[in-house]
Amino acid sequence: MSTQASLPDGPLVAWYGDDFTGSAAVMEVLSFAGYPSILFFDIPTSEQLERFPGYRGVGVAGVSRSKGPEWMVQHLPAIYAFLKDVGAPIRHYKVCSTLDSSPSVGSIGQATDLALSLGEWAPIVMGAPEIGRYQAFGNLFAKAGSETFRLDRHPTMSVHPVTPMDEGDVVKHLAKQTNKKIGLVNLVDIKAGLADQRIGDEISQGKALVALDVVDDETLLKTGEAVWACSGNGLFAVGSQGLEYALVAAWQQAGLAPKISDAEPLLGVNQVAVISGSCSPITQEQIECAQQSGYSVISLDATKVIDDSDWQQEQSRAVDMAMKAIAAGSSPIMCTALGPSDPSIEALRSVVSRSRMAMEDVNENIGTGLGKILKTVLNQSEISRVAIAGGDTSSYGAQQLGLFGVSARSLLSPGAAVLIGHSEDAEVDGLEIALKGGQMGEPDYFLKLRDGQP
Repeated sequence: MSTQASLPDGPLVAWYGDDFTGSAAVMEVLSFAGYPSILFFDIPTSEQLERFPGYRGVGVAGVSRSKGPEWMVQHLPAIYAFLKDVGAPIRHYKVCSTLDSSPSVGSIGQATDLALSLGEWAPIVMGAPEIGRYQAFGNLFAKAGSETFRLDRHPTMSVHPVTPMDEGDVVKHLAKQTNKKIGLVNLVDIKAGLADQRIGDEISQGKALVALDVVDDETLLKTGEAVWACSGNGLFAVGSQGLEYALVAAWQQAGLAPKISDAEPLLGVNQVAVISGSCSPITQEQIECAQQSGYSVISLDATKVIDDSDWQQEQSRAVDMAMKAIAAGSSPIMCTALGPSDPSIEALRSVVSRSRMAMEDVNENIGTGLGKILKTVLNQSEISRVAIAGGDTSSYGAQQLGLFGVSARSLLSPGAAVLIGHSEDAEVDGLEIALKGGQMGEPDYFLKLRDGQP
């Protein structure tokens, strides 16, 4: 990495996330490393941008993970144009750290095809050791509890209800989604200090996408240095928040780290409200732990989503139960499933298969409905701290709350920070909100969300 006296002025990274939880994770990495960042829920107006001068990261949260290629063709070009206008050296298409995608849903290949002009290339950085994600010789691994699995053997991702992972090799997985040639710089070459040379070799062989292994702090740093060295004229990149972890490591190694003030502790509150559309065993453990500590778990019948009237009645029922829980001094968790083996999942699949609804629309309706429930609870209570669990649920649910963006508040857990909501509506401006991916957080996550953490 070439020595610089300082980082460039203005934003360093402009990103679009294919779901809201992942989008927030990028902001988290940058902000808590001392590079304040803002995440918008749509392309911001000039007035909204002006509220956040001097920010080093600017992001837009999206829903492309749950959309098809046609949707991407219609919506991503405008997003990419905005990212380019931001003027950051790095433009990042942020994908889930577990590579959630297929040719028909959340196609990362389609997203890169729309971004790259003829002759351009993009690095792919998926590994993020901080959150238990590792890429070795092109294969992606993820932690589940205390164990680490290749993605095609992962207890959650291998049976994901929408994009099950049947291939752990990043190159092979993405090759199903694009005709572009994909290369790899493996960890041996990265550790040997050959990342720059190997990237050049891959590009010279016509590789438009180049994946880089990351398994530890050394490969993270060297990957960050290699990517940053290529960013002089502006660089489009693909990956998880591992990309930002790598860039931050490179900037810190070069002596370009800002002075970080002590973070404010997250104080406890009397009550919080949570909605969850996650089917992850990690979220299940968190909900069960919360229930043992006084939370009220309210189960929704997701099969009602097939009929608008039935689904609205189910939402009203959940609101009534949540308000009763709050009146009794409890904190409600409103969820559609309790883990991957919950019978409700198969019941939903069966109902959907007999209907004319696409699963893409079903997921959107569930997330939107849960968001409406949470908004109603906020309107009818004094709750000021909330959480949304699940990638799609966060993407659609957060849009119902009247916020136009969020910034970082407290690092409750890597990949699932507490954020501050920004809104034109004074009633929700300043709302504390956590967007928690299904795989993120420790078992006591919801306890710490309510009780606080120093």
